[in-house]
Amino acid sequence: MPADGRLPEASLEGFGTRPFGFYVHVPFCVTRCGYCDFNTYTATELGPGASRDSYADTVISEIRLARRVLGEAEAPVRTVFVGGGTPTLLPPEDLGRILRTIRDEFGLVDGAEVTTEANPETVTPASLAGLLEAGFTRISYGMQSAKDHVLRALDRTHTPARVPLVVAQARAAGFQHVNLDLIYGTPGESDDDWRDSVEQALAAGPDHVSAYALIVEEGTKLAARVARGELDEPDDDAMADRYLIADELFEKAGMSWYELSNWALPGGECHHNLLYWQGADWWGAGPGAHSHVGGTRWWNVKHPAAYAQRLAQEITPAHAREVLDDDTRRLERVLLELRLRTGCPLELLDGPAVREQEERGLLTRRDGRAVLTVRGRLLADAVVRDLT
Repeated sequence: MPADGRLPEASLEGFGTRPFGFYVHVPFCVTRCGYCDFNTYTATELGPGASRDSYADTVISEIRLARRVLGEAEAPVRTVFVGGGTPTLLPPEDLGRILRTIRDEFGLVDGAEVTTEANPETVTPASLAGLLEAGFTRISYGMQSAKDHVLRALDRTHTPARVPLVVAQARAAGFQHVNLDLIYGTPGESDDDWRDSVEQALAAGPDHVSAYALIVEEGTKLAARVARGELDEPDDDAMADRYLIADELFEKAGMSWYELSNWALPGGECHHNLLYWQGADWWGAGPGAHSHVGGTRWWNVKHPAAYAQRLAQEITPAHAREVLDDDTRRLERVLLELRLRTGCPLELLDGPAVREQEERGLLTRRDGRAVLTVRGRLLADAVVRDLT
């Protein structure tokens, strides 16, 4: 990556005519969850050269760099997503300053979706009011499960009773959009445990739920426990059953799937994630964050200290980049768009392969697009592999 972060001219052609969003990564956590392999750091892991107190100013420097790199084209931001880590370990004022800088440098479209992730134990009525005042419109809580023993297996620190409380507090503060994240397939979880978690999540009153299958990531505490035989490896058949349980309960509650792992009430879809899945442009600010503009993808250095040092020297924090060729971009469109309820254009796919997947009951055709069936959703990775 050039030191000034400049992009190929071809990637900047048309910038501003495509949807544009911002992702901001906040890499701080109080404790490390046993299953998590995200780019996050507890206070004891940070080391010198990185600080929560100065983090907002460092990210603001990258946002201003983004404006210089992307030129003068008007590109009002449609969505902002602050993820982590635990963004709400930063004061609402700091998150507000970051959002204000994005607005000042690029502008926000009317009705822009602005999301922050949060752990249930890191918000209060006052902090939620501060986030709303700062311009946030949507909050996403990491619920994961409603069962104490499942939360313990995941090393989560909140109690199940905390979740409905903080959803109610978000609603009282004025948030119209609230998401809950769930994880299924944790060792020791039963079908009844999972059903109860989904029912309690729905009872809390979100308008969006994300439900992800547990993946045992190499290098995590959970992987070590599985390797030692302390916990069982997640079972694929059980995972499929849990997915079907969730899909049935969500549909009964009026939530439709619009992406493999995401369900929403009408109007509750996460537009920022749709921006990713539909191949739009976004700038990812923060250590380890990924970006994409016009077929060029790049990613930042991972450690917060290295990230801060580069920006202090007025050079890009990007570690490396790749320019995607036409074949790669087509393959990625298939991979991402086939995950959506709206499906993938048939023109991108091989006709005989589509017919084969139809005969297996994994695909259907709708309005010139290939759409996964329920069974196809369970085997989505294999379907994509066969189609590409």
